Amino acid sequence: MTDPLLGHVVDGRYEVRSRIASGGMATVYLAVDRRLDREIALKVLHQHLADTQNGDFVARFRREARTVAKLVHPGLVQVFDQGVDGRTTYLAMEYVDGTNLRQMLVDRQALPLGEALDLVEQVLEALATAHHAGLVHRDVKPENVLIATDGRVKLADFGLARAVTEMTTGASVVMGTAAYLAPELISVGTADARTDVYAVGVLLYEVLTGCQPFSGTSPVQIAFQHVHHEIPAPSDLVSWMPAEVDDLVRALAARAPADRPVDAAAALAMIKHLRVNLDLGTLARNAGTVGRTNAPEVPAPGPATAVFSPDSGRDPTVALPLGLGLGPTPGPGPEVGPDHLLSYAQPPAVAPPGSLEEDRRRRALVWLVSGVVALLVLGGGGTVWWFGQGPGARTTVPMVVGLDQADAEAALRKANLEPQVTEAFHPTMPPGKVISSDPERGTRLDRRAKVSLMVSKGPDWIQVPDGLVGKDLADAVAALTAAGLVSADPPLEDYSDTVPAGEVLSATLPDGSDATGGTQAMRGDTVTLTVSKGPAPVIVPELVDRTVSEVETLLDDAALQLDISEVWSDRPTGEILSQTPEAGTSLHRGDTIAVTVSKGPELYPVPDVTLMMVDQARQRLVDAGFEVSVDGRQRGLVLGQDPSGGSLRAKGTVVTLYTNRVAP
Repeated sequence: MTDPLLGHVVDGRYEVRSRIASGGMATVYLAVDRRLDREIALKVLHQHLADTQNGDFVARFRREARTVAKLVHPGLVQVFDQGVDGRTTYLAMEYVDGTNLRQMLVDRQALPLGEALDLVEQVLEALATAHHAGLVHRDVKPENVLIATDGRVKLADFGLARAVTEMTTGASVVMGTAAYLAPELISVGTADARTDVYAVGVLLYEVLTGCQPFSGTSPVQIAFQHVHHEIPAPSDLVSWMPAEVDDLVRALAARAPADRPVDAAAALAMIKHLRVNLDLGTLARNAGTVGRTNAPEVPAPGPATAVFSPDSGRDPTVALPLGLGLGPTPGPGPEVGPDHLLSYAQPPAVAPPGSLEEDRRRRALVWLVSGVVALLVLGGGGTVWWFGQGPGARTTVPMVVGLDQADAEAALRKANLEPQVTEAFHPTMPPGKVISSDPERGTRLDRRAKVSLMVSKGPDWIQVPDGLVGKDLADAVAALTAAGLVSADPPLEDYSDTVPAGEVLSATLPDGSDATGGTQAMRGDTVTLTVSKGPAPVIVPELVDRTVSEVETLLDDAALQLDISEVWSDRPTGEILSQTPEAGTSLHRGDTIAVTVSKGPELYPVPDVTLMMVDQARQRLVDAGFEVSVDGRQRGLVLGQDPSGGSLRAKGTVVTLYTNRVAP
């Protein structure tokens, strides 16, 4: 059946072009924003969700969309708009041209270790932005990890699982993808940043091995295993996988939230620390084809209903009953909670009563075994005890990087090691978090050996020195060095009409803000100085034969000045006769071009020849450089002239003499 939204314009703005994908909560379409003339991804909630009887549906949906839209990070799919058009509830989002991680895994099954770590790092960087803002994704999975054609990784659907759960299901079920749900989300419905870290750990296991850690015939079975089983080590399937990677995966996906990194930033620090200890050959290795469903299946405790979209793909978003796996056990038991999960226990088998002779034989066997054990302890067994549990035993340094100092010290003491703490500034690690350990995680040591913990004091903030702008470059660099900052080498350069060459035009911190005096920066930060190269070069245009008024606009654009000298000339007034330097010469903005400009012909006074005889007047005018024309008799008395005597005219001007009538 044809999708009714295809070709439809939603909310009078978004023209639906094609269907991209469909999941458990919504269908995604490629649409064109007619107002801004750009392609967008239009996510339309399924009708059964949009038609919920909850009267707060629209308000909650808008509130969640507004919150997500505030997140700005290149690794997060941006939300542009949200609205309700009739029965269509939609989100307008950034369109990412490419594929998703699920399809990549279908094509490649597993990624090389280095590529897998790169991908997970980008996911964690995006998550860290949201966790810093107090937001939790709750549905991290390969379908929501988009990979653009240029290789950029983007995380989609931030916060939508929580929005739909709140709006449609109430407190009795939880929406999510069973393969990636954290135990506390399944059991008690609570979620924080560590819930996302768990999903990333599962995702990392999958991209390394090509399969998910738990499998089953239904989402309920898979969810049950997450509650009751620790995630297996990747090396169980990939024999060459380093122990450090096993530790990382199991730390991210630890069952107890307290055993995981506190948020995505802490998890990211762990991965970055791990990478520096892996050689290039190991990072390039690939698990190959291990198998798509290899994990043991554990039967679920009872029936449950999961709601699938008909074309939701491999890992659909489903509704699971809240409290899955928290069944009662007979008699008193541990506290029920996200960190104390009760499991279903089979009642102990009742042995049939044995004969008296059998009881005697059992008692005799117990005494015999006890005696042998005593002899071993007193003799050679003492050696086993010494190296196994006694003072001669060895232990392993646990993963402590990224943990709070108190948690790291507790982890070392639990491993029978003695912590020694030193503090240091760190640009990204929050105060109180462990930067490194010496020896590093995985090192085998004697019990009660000392392990040095480097604990972060946070960034080392210092003041940017005053007056960098306007200083000579050498002086500005010296001021930065004295303050504990670094000048980018080489500095940037730019032309300036007003600042002399060699002086600093601007100073910029790594985040792009101005490095003005008193601004805080981290010790060792690089400050980028932009230095003046003086005025920009320009090519002198052709000015000869143009008028001064014609070239003024041209020279204003090039910031060139004119030095004008005027001379008498038979050329029109204002016309440029010559220029220095010549056209095509290179100058700099603000330089001057000398030009010679015509003042027009030189003017002379016309002699007054009235009342003279014509011949005498003609001679007088010719001697003065004027031409003569006689109006009337060619001989006789000059009664008038034009132009009049004393007026200024150029030589060669014709003077008309009037002889036989009154001059005009």
